Amino acid sequence: MPKPYDVWPSEIKVSKNKSELAVRFDDGKEHSYMAEYLRVMSPSAEVQGHSPEQRKTVGGKQNVAIRNVEAVGNYAVKIFFDDGHDTGLYTWSYLYELGEEHSERWSQYLAELEEKALSRS
Repeated sequence: MPKPYDVWPSEIKVSKNKSELAVRFDDGKEHSYMAEYLRVMSPSAEVQGHSPEQRKTVGGKQNVAIRNVEAVGNYAVKIFFDDGHDTGLYTWSYLYELGEEHSERWSQYLAELEEKALSRS
């Protein structure tokens, strides 16, 4: 299991069209996340399951948008998507990890879609 990143956001912005979330971290790095990427990588039990074997590959989220983002304490945000999903808590560490590992995670996701005959749309 990777070591958690010890980072804090210094700025969080949702794009005007609600399709992206940009986060600048206190180490100077900035990551931009497509709403679709955040939705399919949701840390919720609904997506991740309670073990790696239970993790679900979620298709059909290419046009999902971010309705709202709310702080949860000082350690995470809750993202409300326009498809009704709102159960994942995105910790600062998890968001940072999603940004740092975007290429690998996105490639793996696309391969899983193909393997399971699912579509992004």
